Amino acid sequence: MSRHPEKLLERPWPDDAKIPWNEPAFSRRMLKEHLSQDHDAASRRLETVEAHVNWIHDELLARRPSRILDLGCGPGLYAVRLARLQHLVTGIDFSPASIEHARESARREGLNCNFIEGDVTAVDLGGGFDLAMFIFGEITVFDRTATRRLLERICGSLSPGGTLLLEPPTDAAIRESASLPLFSEEREHGLFSDRPHLYVQEQRWLEEERVAQTRFIIRDAESGEVQDYGQRMYAWTVDEYQEILTEAGFLKIETYPSLRGVSDPTQPGLIALTATC
Repeated sequence: MSRHPEKLLERPWPDDAKIPWNEPAFSRRMLKEHLSQDHDAASRRLETVEAHVNWIHDELLARRPSRILDLGCGPGLYAVRLARLQHLVTGIDFSPASIEHARESARREGLNCNFIEGDVTAVDLGGGFDLAMFIFGEITVFDRTATRRLLERICGSLSPGGTLLLEPPTDAAIRESASLPLFSEEREHGLFSDRPHLYVQEQRWLEEERVAQTRFIIRDAESGEVQDYGQRMYAWTVDEYQEILTEAGFLKIETYPSLRGVSDPTQPGLIALTATC
C-alpha cells in the first residue's frame, strides 16, 4: 500500500461522480488501453475479437451482408472487422479519441462504416438494422429505468426480425467485483492523469440497489489536488434480462455461454443473449 491513502478514504463516496469518457485527454489515454495487446481491460485482444466476429458473422448473420448497429463501439475493433466481411456498420461511442481512431481505420481501408460520437442513450440510433450489438458488459452501467428505455429504442432501430446481441456480466461476477480489496499506488502517469499522482481504488456492494460501486480517488503529487471519479454496475440475473427484453418488445430470447457460442474460460463472468424484434 502506498503512502497514506487513509485520509482520502474519509471522503464521502461520490454517488454522482462518473468516469469522464468524453473528456479529450482521458479519451486519448483510454484509447491506448483499448489498443493494448497486453490485457483485455478496455477492449479484448485482437485474437479474441476475431473469434467473436467470426461467430457473429457465421452464426447470427449466416454470412449474409447486413446492416449492423454497434453500440459503445470504442475504437471500432469489431465494426471494422465486420465491415471487411461486407457488412454496413454504424458505430456509436462517447469517446472522441476512439471515434476518430475508428473513422481513420475505416477510411484507410475504404470500408463502409459510419461512426457517431455521442451518448447511446441520447443520440438518434437510426433504423433498418439487421443486428444491434451492445457487448463487453456495457449495458450494466445504466439503471433499470434507463436500461428499459434504451432497449425500447434499440428495438425500434431494428428491422422486423432484426436481432439484438447483448453481452452482460453475470450477477455473480458483478457481486464478486465489489469484493475486490482496496488498492492504492503512486503512479508517474495513468488513465486519470498524465502527471505523477496517488491512485486509490475502492469497491463496495449496495444490496438494496444490487449495485457494485467503484470509486477512484486521484491526488496530484505536486499540487495535492484531489479528483473523485466513480462507476456503478447494476447486477441482473438471466431471468431479469429476459423479462426486461420482453417488456421492451423483444421476442425469441436465447442465451449463450460466450460470444464464441460455447464456453470460453478466457472470458469468465460474461454471457451472451440474443433477442429479435
